[in-house]
This record gives sequence, C-alpha cells and structure tokens, in this order.
Amino acid sequence: MDTGSLVAPHPLLYRSLVERALLEDLGTGDITTEATVGAGSRGRACIVAKEPGVMAGGFVGREVFHLVDPDLEVELKAEEGAGIRPGDLVLEVQGNVASILMAERTVLNFLQHLCGVATLSRAFAGQVAGSWCRVADTRKTTPGMRVLAQYAVSAGGRGNHRMDLSSGVLIKDNHIAACGSVGEAVRRARARVPHGLKIQVEVSSLEGLRAAVEAGADAVLLDNMDTSLLEQAVALARGLSPGILLEASGGITLENVGAVAATGVDIISSGALTHSAKAVDLSLRLM
Repeated sequence: MDTGSLVAPHPLLYRSLVERALLEDLGTGDITTEATVGAGSRGRACIVAKEPGVMAGGFVGREVFHLVDPDLEVELKAEEGAGIRPGDLVLEVQGNVASILMAERTVLNFLQHLCGVATLSRAFAGQVAGSWCRVADTRKTTPGMRVLAQYAVSAGGRGNHRMDLSSGVLIKDNHIAACGSVGEAVRRARARVPHGLKIQVEVSSLEGLRAAVEAGADAVLLDNMDTSLLEQAVALARGLSPGILLEASGGITLENVGAVAATGVDIISSGALTHSAKAVDLSLRLM
C-alpha cells in the first residue's frame, strides 16, 4: 500500500481539539501523579502495540506531550500508514515522569482511535484490491475529530469524501423535497454554486436516477441499493451519460464492499470507516 503521499494536517487544524481533550482529562490536576511522583523525576516511556493494526496519528501524540510539557523529547517509532504488530514500538518519550503520566491517557485515546480507523480502512482496501473502484469515507465522524479521522482513512489507503458542507454539492432527498423536483434542485444549484464544483444528486431508485441524469447532474449517489439494483442503475446511467460519476453508499460493510465494487460504480462511500472502527489496543510503559 503506497502511503508516500500522506501529509499530516497542519497543527492549527487540531491543536484546539488536543487542548480540549487535555482539559477534559486533567480537570484541576493529576492528583495521583502529584502525590506519588517526585517533581524532578525523569524517565523514558514507550507506547507499544498490543495487537496488529495500521499506524496513524503519531504527530497528534507528539502534540499532546508537547502541550503538557514542551521539554519532553518525543520520537515517533512507527511510520504513518505502516502495519504494526504486537510488541512494536509506536512512540518513545523522555523527560519529566509526571508530565508523561499526565499526558498518557489523552495520547492513547487519540492514537488508539486513529490507528483503528486506519486499520479498518486498510481492511476495506483489501476487499477491493484489483478493482478500479475507490472507497471513501463520509462526514459521519465524531464531532471535532473529522480532520484527524479523514487523515487516518488516508493512512489506511482509502480516500476522502466531502470534508464539510462547503466542499461540494450533494443534493439529497430533503433538498429535492424543498425544491419540488430533482430537475429544479439541479437547476438552482447550477445557477448559484461556483462553476468549478460538480453537482451530485442522491437517488434511491431507477426513476430518480433517470431524473438526475436528465437534469444534468455531474455525479449520482446511488443510496441503499442492493447489488442487483446497482447493476441495473450502472447500466442505465452509462447508457444515458457514459461519463457520469457513480457512487454507491448505504449499508456498505467489509462483507459486501467487494460485490458492490464489482457492479461497476466508480466510488463507494462508507460511514463505517470512521464511525464503526474498533480502537487498536496500545499501551504506555514506563521504562
């Protein structure tokens, strides 16, 4: 899996999230550490993988440690997007022991979740290996975590959908209901949005698909269709507009994503990548 193009988000995009997470965990202070660890005690700790997974978000762990104590020395031991095995070192930190322990839980919370998202994304990648269909995430992310969650999907080798509501036009059923018809919704969008944005319409039937294509949609999201209906939809859409972009979404799982890819759609989007990823078990050990 090629992850050479991975670019970590700028710290300004997630620093406030890290600060809030630390405030949530520290309260008015780590009373256990303050009571048991000498103020000048120094040491080294390692974060170690306890199960297989895919590395993602080491830079967030470094940010947490440095916000607690800028003098902590943090070394990332696992490459972003690389597979990790039980016993592998993920991160090493040296410095004030009290500072390390104050940051421990927050660091692990971020890393376990982000590695989990990357691991599930890698599993989805394996199910569509050899296919030209792309799998992407959705906006179904934990509030405040989107920039990091979508980064983790990329670390797992999958793609990203819209980052936010300003990133693209996706006309859904409620927009259509508000406008009165697919055609009117597409017409209004075409007249009002920047010319560089594609106009995508969500449909759940062949009739809706035909209306969207005939209205001039650039892309269609085929929502909650089984593989038989998806095959019919792909054939219909390609016959009406050979170059139209087709996306399948709704009910996508590891078990069926390969079959969905085989229907001929261009993109499969799955909220499971971010909302149902199991955390990877990591632990911090003071050496």
